[in-house]
Amino acid sequence: MKSKQCLVIGLGRFGTAVATTLYEMGHEVVAIDQHEENVERVMNLVTHAAIVDASDERALRALGVGDFDVVVVAIGTDVQANILATMNAKSLGAPYVVSKAVDEMARRVLERIGADLVIRPEHDMGVRLARQIATPNIVDTLDLGGDYAIVEIEANERLKGTLRDLNLTGRFNVQIIAISRAGKIEVTPRAEDELRPHDKLVVIGTSHNIDDLRRYLGE
Repeated sequence: MKSKQCLVIGLGRFGTAVATTLYEMGHEVVAIDQHEENVERVMNLVTHAAIVDASDERALRALGVGDFDVVVVAIGTDVQANILATMNAKSLGAPYVVSKAVDEMARRVLERIGADLVIRPEHDMGVRLARQIATPNIVDTLDLGGDYAIVEIEANERLKGTLRDLNLTGRFNVQIIAISRAGKIEVTPRAEDELRPHDKLVVIGTSHNIDDLRRYLGE
């Protein structure tokens, strides 16, 4: 697994969780916040932590924001600071910016100014939980045993081509047991079936192997 260089801006609960988890997974993580107490809390849990105001373009330029593989803008309640930090990161050449939005309006603004991915953690988690409650969970009907799991993963550009060519079983030791596309589900797909970006894949494998696949997809 190639180590990524990550910059996390905003060290509330969400930003702190992202920064420390990425660091635990072996990535280089620079974590910044304009409040000293937030920075001190993660000082020993990331590669480097600093007090920086990300709405100040010069401060971000000095950090070399364009050199990071991923920039996560996790500023919570201050929508203006969040938007400025996202704009600054993109204008200074950051290749992939993930921004946290507090509501739907902020999400639309962040997408418009160039955020590559906008997430609403509480909302997204709520939707996921509701779907899990409302949909009979396939995992519940199977005694998988050990460390095995069944998960749904969305395909992206890295998973284009036939199942035979992609050889996910050989490369990641996981098995695709269903493909969902535009509401239609193909169960036990064949080797010549082709994957496209945004296909939903139902994958079985160990948690470790599934994590390897997720990392390959950049999740």
